[in-house]
Amino acid sequence: MKRIIFYILLLLAAIVFIYPFIWMTTASLRPEREISYLSPLSRNFSFRSYITVFRRIPIVRAFLNSLIVSSSITISVLILSSMIGYALSRLRFRGRELIFMVILFTMMIPFQITLIPLYVLMVKLGWTDTYQALIVPGMVSAFGILLFRQYFKAFPKSIIDAARMDGCSDFGILYRIIWPNSIPALVTVGIITFMNTWNNVLWPLVVIRKTSFMTMPQMVALFTVGGQAEAQVGVQLASAMMLALPIVIIYIIFQRHFIASMAHTGLKG
Repeated sequence: MKRIIFYILLLLAAIVFIYPFIWMTTASLRPEREISYLSPLSRNFSFRSYITVFRRIPIVRAFLNSLIVSSSITISVLILSSMIGYALSRLRFRGRELIFMVILFTMMIPFQITLIPLYVLMVKLGWTDTYQALIVPGMVSAFGILLFRQYFKAFPKSIIDAARMDGCSDFGILYRIIWPNSIPALVTVGIITFMNTWNNVLWPLVVIRKTSFMTMPQMVALFTVGGQAEAQVGVQLASAMMLALPIVIIYIIFQRHFIASMAHTGLKG
């Protein structure tokens, strides 16, 4: 009986959390006059709001830009952050702990503090309105370094020593031995990095003014706030749905690895 009550409570909690997303999905398909209804059901479902979004803004181009930027940053973070995490966890050199403390310190600094200096640097380099301004500042992640360092510290030292005795370099150890056995950590860092990059609005608004380089969150924000949506709630919800859908799909596909990493990795040591 206790287990039944426990699962009923879990089901109710799940409904409370997922209902807003279900309502947003159905509301984007309902006529404007029915959007205020709390019920997700309707007899007048249509894709009119989505068609309106495609007609008014270059949403496909913005989607491709976001995909390029998010994928590039995610791949770069996985490669570079894992290299730094491996060095901080397995290599012995002077100043290792100091470097790690500096990396942790950067995680405590709000992005808004470094926004203006970073923008001035982009202007000096001539990178405004380019992909470089969107990709290069996010190529290394302090959170990724922290998570990789903690995960790699738990990797059996005997396997690494055996690989060194067989003549394997540090790059070979990282990418041929540790990476295949660190899928949960890679997936976790990949999902979080992709999600944060995909949802980033502030930085693209600062460095991008050309429509051809705008990311999807930037385009949707300008569309809903700038007046192009003409106060049509259904159209705004449709654009928000198209923005959120890729993240939801990616999480559904990789959720098993994501949960496994959160459960087994921890941030100990």
